[in-house]
Amino acid sequence: MQQRIEGRNYLNPTILAQIGNLELIAKYVVEGFISGLHKSPYHGFSVEFSQYRQYMPGDDTKHIDWKVYGRTDRYYIKQFEEETNLNCYILLDTSQSMAHPAPEDLEEIDEIQQTDASSVTGPLSKLRYACFLIASLSYFMALQRDAVGFAYFDDKVHQYLPARSSASHMHTILLTLENIQTEKETRIGEPLHQIAERLTKRGLVILISDLYDENPDEVIEGLEHLRYDGHEVIVFHILSQQEVDFEFERLIRFVDSENDQEIITTPDVIRESYLSNFNDFISHYRTTLNQSDIDYNLMNTSTPIDRALSSYLAKRQGFI
Repeated sequence: MQQRIEGRNYLNPTILAQIGNLELIAKYVVEGFISGLHKSPYHGFSVEFSQYRQYMPGDDTKHIDWKVYGRTDRYYIKQFEEETNLNCYILLDTSQSMAHPAPEDLEEIDEIQQTDASSVTGPLSKLRYACFLIASLSYFMALQRDAVGFAYFDDKVHQYLPARSSASHMHTILLTLENIQTEKETRIGEPLHQIAERLTKRGLVILISDLYDENPDEVIEGLEHLRYDGHEVIVFHILSQQEVDFEFERLIRFVDSENDQEIITTPDVIRESYLSNFNDFISHYRTTLNQSDIDYNLMNTSTPIDRALSSYLAKRQGFI
């Protein structure tokens, strides 16, 4: 059942989660996003105006310039000159930490809430939020006739779809997203090197990950490999609201989703230390990546999706 979404709610991830269908989510997000732009993507950033020519039977009437008709009483078609198509590659981290928040990740001892991270009523996981991003970006790229490729990985690359611009290819990506499963291990750097070796044409590479890795410098080296090969690179650093704010009150059990280690503690005891280390973790990635001319974007699972589309569009225009 299609649900009408009002105002900026089409960009609210929690509201979008109630729709369920990724293609419908992408349609809502992208059409809502472009309605706020000064230029429509159908006539603005995929094509540039070239010249007029007289209307011929069989031409698409949507390109008729009615203002010219009003002045001349003749039908003229706006001709557009296509810009260079861009190859975009979206890389998704599917390690187990991306499934957070899920019930097994943490439990408040006094009040355990049994919720399903993938359900419409439960918390929105980082992985599901990332799927919203990828669906919306893919749909947006398709409107611009850009070619989009997709790969997902944990400690190794599990699937690689080369960049194509057909509608059927976008549907293949969406179907792949619906069936992705997370795995325990994480090793982001090595898959990035492997993917870099497979990309033979310069383009725009988008990494979507929580960047949890025992060796952050190896992650950065993998991203720098892509940049060295001439690709523009965007990183969407996806985190949950809980990870960012650490707003826990009661005695709580924290369970590491990738190695099953756990601790039971009172949040007040570790909050200051946690936030200090967490901010250092973010600062290291932001500073180092910016120095390498890599576009770093910190996003949590409550961030409206249009921020990702805006970042993509700005990088795309700068690249072309």
